[in-house]
Amino acid sequence: MPKRSTRRQPAAPHVLRGTVFITRQVHFNSAHRLHNPTKSQKWNEAQYGLCTNPHWHGHNYVLEVTVRGEPDPETGYILDLGELKGILHEAVVDKCDHRNLNTDVPFLRGIIPSTENLVIAFWREIEPRLTAGKLHRVRLYETPRNFAEYFGPDPT
Repeated sequence: MPKRSTRRQPAAPHVLRGTVFITRQVHFNSAHRLHNPTKSQKWNEAQYGLCTNPHWHGHNYVLEVTVRGEPDPETGYILDLGELKGILHEAVVDKCDHRNLNTDVPFLRGIIPSTENLVIAFWREIEPRLTAGKLHRVRLYETPRNFAEYFGPDPT
């Protein structure tokens, strides 16, 4: 008679249930000009100050993107953070890094590239690329003390 193994099979691991928020941070550097071409230079200077310089100015942007969801029962991930990094590079960083946001980025053409407008535009580029989870927040730091956040379109 064959010997029975006395080794126990390991218990199947489990994943805890609950909504989790994961965030990935990426960096890029870009130039832009805040300028409304339908208004006078005087109006633009009053609104935007030095940010309407016709020779542009630049920022070292920090983009944070948060995805929410429940961990997958097999992986424990909502979305692999490496995959999220790739999505952020494809959607935003590769298109905006070391570029002029007013002239070099097709999805920003005709948009005043304020931080407020950028977070909305970035959401629109990132959201359709997600393979899991739900986009929760896009936060963009223009400087260490100035940032804008967008939580998606308001439900209608």
